Amino acid sequence: MPLNAQQESTRIDAPLLSLSDVSFAVEGRTLLYPLKLKLGSGRSIALIGHNGSGKSTLLKLIGRQQMPTGGSIEFEGKALSDWGNRAFARRLAYMPQRTPSAPGMLVKELVALGRYPWHGALGRFGQEDRDKVDEAIELTGIGQFSDRMVDSLSGGERQRVWLAMLVAQDATCLLLDEPISALDIGHQLDVLELTADLCRKRGISIIMVLHDINMAARYCDEIVALHSGRLIAHGKPEEIMNTDELLRIYDVPMDIIRQPSSGRLIAMAR
Repeated sequence: MPLNAQQESTRIDAPLLSLSDVSFAVEGRTLLYPLKLKLGSGRSIALIGHNGSGKSTLLKLIGRQQMPTGGSIEFEGKALSDWGNRAFARRLAYMPQRTPSAPGMLVKELVALGRYPWHGALGRFGQEDRDKVDEAIELTGIGQFSDRMVDSLSGGERQRVWLAMLVAQDATCLLLDEPISALDIGHQLDVLELTADLCRKRGISIIMVLHDINMAARYCDEIVALHSGRLIAHGKPEEIMNTDELLRIYDVPMDIIRQPSSGRLIAMAR
């Protein structure tokens, strides 16, 4: 389906994010060409595309990790540049592809760092902060190792802890850069089930970079596809999961089958 038709079919009454002619270039090289995009709140959205397509660049621009070289981005109706740092951190949280190590830190201590935007370095860690930390630990299912050292955990367990920190931050929008790239299949499913639960049960908007189109189609409400720095498709999973669209996105011929037990569409390279 052409991009303009998909945009018409994706109705977004009150955009969480609105990008207008947003582009990014560095040292004379364009990593992201001007694009227009509107994303609604309370959705789980996958950014997909081949390596170097601009997925992580787009996520960093939305999260103010980098500034666009052209165009404008609005979050909750206000330009990113108009948000104060603390106010922005209370509404939007970003998790990089490679999370830093946390030597000598307990799991519950790392989760508590999510409350920093609310009380600051010298502020008092009050009862509301403790309640938010306890809630985040419960929602992400990490209570059994909350008193363990972060660096003693497996990769999948660490990802859940970092997600718990973002949940404790109480942000309405989470940006996750390849949250399952270094995990085995079991932990990939665990992490994506968790993100889906956060979206459904808490109404949190989640935008994440994913490489696996089948995972994106299974767990996300919308898919945004990039190719060579250009936005080429945006729609619901069933609109993206067809042979023509996937060939445009990945330059690889694929067949689509429907799983008998669940009815899910699955893409397989020929």
